[in-house]
Parts: sequence; C-alpha cells; structure tokens
Amino acid sequence: MIVLGVILLVIGFLAGISILWTIGIALVVIGLVLWVLGAVGHQVGGRKHYW
Repeated sequence: MIVLGVILLVIGFLAGISILWTIGIALVVIGLVLWVLGAVGHQVGGRKHYW
C-alpha cells in the first residue's frame, strides 16, 4: 500500500494530475498507520502483523 501510494505520488507529480497526488497521499498515510499498528503488536484485520 505504501509503495503504491509513492508510485501514485510520483506519477501525479510528474503528470500534474492532482487526484493521483491526493490518492497517493491517502494510501501512504493509511499504509503507515497499518504498518505502525502491526509493528506495536495490535492485530490488523485479524493478523498480528501487517505485510
């Protein structure tokens, strides 16, 4: 999710498409939140780790 967000950020920045930029930021933030929750031991989607 984080990688996809970064790819969309780059494509949106280079192409000048603001919706890709916005979606990319959202995916990066959501991916980081899920990654941190999994890293501190909280279950994410029924799993102990997120990846």
